[in-house]
Amino acid sequence: METALRLPRTNGFRRTRIAKGAETELQVPALERGLAVLELIAHQPEGLTLTEINETLQLSSASGFRIATALEELGYVQRDAATKRFRLTHKLLLLGQPRPAGRSLVAAALEPMRRVLHATGETTQLCCLAGDACVIIEQLPSLYPFKYFVDLGSRVPLHCAAPGKAMLAFLPPSDLARLLEGMRLEKHTKNTLTSRKVLLAELDRTRTSGYAVDYGEHFEAIHCVAAPVLDRHAHAVAAITIAGPKERIPKERFADLGKLMIEAASEAAREISH
Repeated sequence: METALRLPRTNGFRRTRIAKGAETELQVPALERGLAVLELIAHQPEGLTLTEINETLQLSSASGFRIATALEELGYVQRDAATKRFRLTHKLLLLGQPRPAGRSLVAAALEPMRRVLHATGETTQLCCLAGDACVIIEQLPSLYPFKYFVDLGSRVPLHCAAPGKAMLAFLPPSDLARLLEGMRLEKHTKNTLTSRKVLLAELDRTRTSGYAVDYGEHFEAIHCVAAPVLDRHAHAVAAITIAGPKERIPKERFADLGKLMIEAASEAAREISH
């Protein structure tokens, strides 16, 4: 009897090959291959050609073509006309948004974010947790000519980003303990918090003040101030943050900006509950 062959994970994605006739009631080969393609492309920001996808996942030319075409037609990937490389779209980000009351998180947060943007002029972002990282799912660019701006879907380490710390501070204790246990506190600048004891103290301060800060901890020239969007249990489902040059967001402004971020995050939370 032929059986499914699971190849080891490579570079963060799972290579899967289903032998002909190996399907059982619990296996959906086409779905597994489609998800394997998405995982593979997700780890290649520059994109992959169909040949590269087929060779890496050991797919036949016909099978790879059908899967890639279906994913493109459904809006999960897009193919660059010039390079012929497939890249992920933002559709998966939209599907992954927390919907505590059935309403899109982005829809609930956009108006509060616009008010923050016009009050500060700085790039305003909406972030959520994705495993052990902070992921940017919406962004309003700064009104200044010189601005901090990143791609949607960008992942930022939790321990050195204001929105990451804002969400960590307001997680259920068991979830926080689990994340901290596996978290690598890598140093990015001289200000990065690399001690769990220091990070826990910072999270305590965040719970007390209601907002978190990034004092040049991920990028030395960039400061951020963030507040968590809380559900009815007072647990974080997301965070709203501003980010900009340290000269425009000096430490002396953190408290006032923190109040502004708390107001915006609270408004977004109310919109979700409605």
